[in-house]
Amino acid sequence: MQVYDTLLGSSSLWIVFGATVLIVLLSIVAGYKIGHYVQDRKKEGTVISAGSVVAASLGLLAFMLAFTFGIASNRYDARKQIVLDEVNTIGTTYLRADTLPEPPRAEARKLLRDYVNTRASLPDTDYWNKPEKVNELIGKSEDIQDRLWSQVVYLGRTYPDSEIVSLYITSLNEMIDLHTDRIVVALQYHIPGTIWGALYLLTILTFGLVGFEIGISGGGNVWASFIIAFIFSTVILLITDLDRPMQGHIVVSQEPMLQLQEKLMKGEP
Repeated sequence: MQVYDTLLGSSSLWIVFGATVLIVLLSIVAGYKIGHYVQDRKKEGTVISAGSVVAASLGLLAFMLAFTFGIASNRYDARKQIVLDEVNTIGTTYLRADTLPEPPRAEARKLLRDYVNTRASLPDTDYWNKPEKVNELIGKSEDIQDRLWSQVVYLGRTYPDSEIVSLYITSLNEMIDLHTDRIVVALQYHIPGTIWGALYLLTILTFGLVGFEIGISGGGNVWASFIIAFIFSTVILLITDLDRPMQGHIVVSQEPMLQLQEKLMKGEP
């Protein structure tokens, strides 16, 4: 994780893209110069070819890219599911709060409306540039949770045999658990730094072999190298974007939470 936090986690997406392009191009150039050097000094009649090695390396690199993309894609799907689960759980908790006796009922419904407002505003904040703002909203959410839980402790002791109170406590407990899941999956779980390190090491070696094959064959096109670098870097940019919620262009839709917010503001369940 230190590799990720230092080299990737703290850099903008376009810096990651530019650095990847540069790494690919430098690898090809270095491989080309080594191949050209070997070609100039080979013995007469000696045939040197790295075509099979290049093909195998490119296949392994493609597999590594697919594996890394799969990790990022699964996290993206998990974030979408957690948002939907959280919306459903908050809605259920709000409905069950309506069955509580007064005055806890009115207080619980108000706190839940405040909670939805806080949760709905969280994704609009750029965590990577303003982590303190996101942490402030998370702290506000947890403060509302504490107040709701203090309330159900009182209700549980006052009505120990009430099935209604028991159902409300179950919903509230699930809502708190989903808050933790959403924060952890969105802000703490990333593609491991060791995978990024292995991917970039494999990239350097593979494109170095590509340049080496071009050098010993005496062919190749410089524009083709640029195209390869940009294609590969675009895939890396896509993976990095998927791995960073609240920063890039690939974001989880918060429409379900916004719809719930609108309903609660109208006094609907």
